[in-house]
Amino acid sequence: MYELISYERFRDTPSVRFFDVTVPESNIRDLVFHEGPAVSPNNDEQGSWQFYLHPNQEDNLLALTGGRTFFLVNFAWEQPFHVVRLEAGKEILRLPPGTFHRSVSDPDGSLVLNQGVRTAQASISSEFRVYNSAEIPRLQRLLAQVQQPEETPPAIAPRAEVAELHSHSQYLAA
Repeated sequence: MYELISYERFRDTPSVRFFDVTVPESNIRDLVFHEGPAVSPNNDEQGSWQFYLHPNQEDNLLALTGGRTFFLVNFAWEQPFHVVRLEAGKEILRLPPGTFHRSVSDPDGSLVLNQGVRTAQASISSEFRVYNSAEIPRLQRLLAQVQQPEETPPAIAPRAEVAELHSHSQYLAA
């Protein structure tokens, strides 16, 4: 299951705060900048959602500026679909290997630091493939339960729509 992990503020001086955001075992760092209301990965030409999935990497995501809404699918979870909000200065979002994920940035964009944990088998080509939901029947069926047929996937979903999508997750078990 995904986790939201807090981190420690260890020092304050006038107008300055210090935080320890260390993720134990982290052996890679990605810094991902979304300019404006970006979607990652983008939808395909027909509007189908696409996802990343890292078979050999745990993500530990910390928003440094702005915010992102993450759409998560993991068929090993009791409820496989979740919508998680990540905002600057809040928790670290931990995603276990094998989690389909995509994100939508706030209108002003976002900057996220990933302190990942990769296995020895990981490579850029294996960990950064894009998976098209239209080509994965089980994923397509699951998403059909949380999206209205006429609904465009929320490239820039208002927060009320994100909350509405999240409310459907109770129907997705098994």
